[in-house]
Amino acid sequence: MNAPRTHAVVTGGGTSGHVLPALAIADALVAAGVDPQAVHYVGTQRGVETRLAPASGYPHTLLDVVGLQRSFSSRNFAFVPKLRRATKQAERLLQQLRPAVVVNVGGYGSFPATWAARRLKVPYVVVSYDRRPGLVSKLMAKKAAAVAVAFDGSVLPRAELTGAPVRQEIIALDRDATRVAARDALGLPQDRFVVAVMCGSQGAAAVNRVVEQAVERLGERNDLAVYHVVGDRNLDAAAPTRDGANGILYRVIGYEDRMPLLYAAADLLVTRGGAGTIAELATVGAPAIIVPWPDAAENHQVDNAKVLSEQGAAMLVEQADFGVDRLVAELDGFMNDRGRLAVMAHRAREAGTMHRSGALVRLVQRVAANGGAR
Repeated sequence: MNAPRTHAVVTGGGTSGHVLPALAIADALVAAGVDPQAVHYVGTQRGVETRLAPASGYPHTLLDVVGLQRSFSSRNFAFVPKLRRATKQAERLLQQLRPAVVVNVGGYGSFPATWAARRLKVPYVVVSYDRRPGLVSKLMAKKAAAVAVAFDGSVLPRAELTGAPVRQEIIALDRDATRVAARDALGLPQDRFVVAVMCGSQGAAAVNRVVEQAVERLGERNDLAVYHVVGDRNLDAAAPTRDGANGILYRVIGYEDRMPLLYAAADLLVTRGGAGTIAELATVGAPAIIVPWPDAAENHQVDNAKVLSEQGAAMLVEQADFGVDRLVAELDGFMNDRGRLAVMAHRAREAGTMHRSGALVRLVQRVAANGGAR
């Protein structure tokens, strides 16, 4: 039996901030009735997609492409030749798959397949979920069949407000109904205030240090549990775990792919300000302290975080202000005022209404059906 013709190629990779949204779009297409084998993911040969793409079950192609470093790096010498080879490989792939649409979720990993789509006149959709769009999104939006954005007032041409790509399991999550089961699954106590620290697939050394110092200072607290995802690259240097027998419970792991469980189990999260994280916090209605990565291009994570903080749906603390005294003070405040947490969670969930709407997949399906006609 012949394999079904590819319906969509979804492309973007390098970090979980691009891979997870790409897979979320793939999942949404399947939920809309597309055969899973007719959705093809294209990412890079490095980064978290090497783990997530095979596990997803979708047909996938990983290209040898690297990002352009903003500071001087020997990796930049490989940028152009690798990009050229990857784009030619992507052209051959699209000629073979003949997709009805290509969906670009941004990042350097999305460039080859999207550029190939442009050259081959395959209609493509640019999905921009940062408040301030990235370079690839800006470049590709000019000739896109459609541009989907997560925030009002986008500078991209012909932008349509659709919300951000969020995984179906996140959209369906009821934090209150699944809290007990989530804590059991993660080995967390039911009777403690749980703080989950999650700063992307690679972690954040600066945030990790502050959290470790706070755990040390709060070591005698027997009403507190901290679930700390430090990033695989930081695991060897991480502080030791604490079993909670005589004080704080402190769990340290390198990577966590069970995010619905973590969102349900946590009373409070500490995160970076990546667009995917912001969208997920809003979708599930999870209160958070957001510490934007200060080296993000154009400091765009601050803009992302403000989407929630300006509505009272999260607390924005810039990294320069994120020290152990500040973190301990905020934890004490939240633990002593659960009503404040509840208000923040409610406002976050209200902010996530568009992400749960299904508007993004409807736009992609419209482009696929119309052959790119605007």
